[in-house]
Amino acid sequence: MRGAPSWRGLFAFLDMENWSQEFEIKKLDDEQQLVFGFLSVSTDENGQLIIDSQGDYILPADLEKAAYQHVLFSRTAGEMHKRIGVGRLVESFIITKEKQRLLGIPDGVLPECAWWTGYRIDDPDVWKKIRSGEYAAFSIGGTGRRLADG
Repeated sequence: MRGAPSWRGLFAFLDMENWSQEFEIKKLDDEQQLVFGFLSVSTDENGQLIIDSQGDYILPADLEKAAYQHVLFSRTAGEMHKRIGVGRLVESFIITKEKQRLLGIPDGVLPECAWWTGYRIDDPDVWKKIRSGEYAAFSIGGTGRRLADG
């Protein structure tokens, strides 16, 4: 493993090209133009870190911190890491092992650390692309500092 990015800040869907991870859209609500899915997964249902194609990963504590920063300071969706403001956050839930235990969710059902979100898509052209399957996944981006191995 090459290491985890050290986050300066992370706001989902903003124009940050240094790091990205994609997750499939899981649910659509046509009437309200809502889209839901995992925005990021740090560890799978067995507690193993998810490694991206560049050998990077997000530590669970960093993902949780980034999610709270997004909710506090951004809450917006963008299009293809280029255009900001095509939608607004309506749902955000950080899944942790502790929260799963408190909710009575058995081990191995959900990822041990993941970020589930929902957005209301305000831009009609972006909504059409989501509905058609052209945009089939969320993409999270961020910037970081590469840490040396070891």
